[in-house]
Amino acid sequence: MPGPLHFSRRNLPHFRLDGASYFITWRLHPTQKELSETERDGVVAILRRFEGHRYRLHGYVVMNDHVHVMVEAVEPWRLHQILHSWKSFSAYTLQRRYGRLGSVWQDESFDRVIRDEAEYAEKRTYILNNPAKRWPNMAGYPWVWAVGE
Repeated sequence: MPGPLHFSRRNLPHFRLDGASYFITWRLHPTQKELSETERDGVVAILRRFEGHRYRLHGYVVMNDHVHVMVEAVEPWRLHQILHSWKSFSAYTLQRRYGRLGSVWQDESFDRVIRDEAEYAEKRTYILNNPAKRWPNMAGYPWVWAVGE
């Protein structure tokens, strides 16, 4: 059963509910060029690194300029720790391995508690269809995954 609801705010509101699944979005910093295919491979590897240990992934898509993830934290890990780990390690990797300079990701991310099965299904569908919305004629986008696919 989920625990108490916690709230924090920077520019965007952030809610934390222990035991909940989340839909998270973060974007490249406006000064950055789009992610290459190789860079997207690197971001996927980072998302999957602690799967089953720190968190349970329910789905993700790494686009050329943003990332969507459905995730559930595993105790004692908290969403903000997981998100910080993903963003900081991927930024470090993109800077060191691929020569990116400056801030890679925007400071804040958008996160939403997934409230019920209908919303879960809607977010999962959104993730799976996101590449086709941007590139309607592309078949087989390799940087998208969801439970059951």
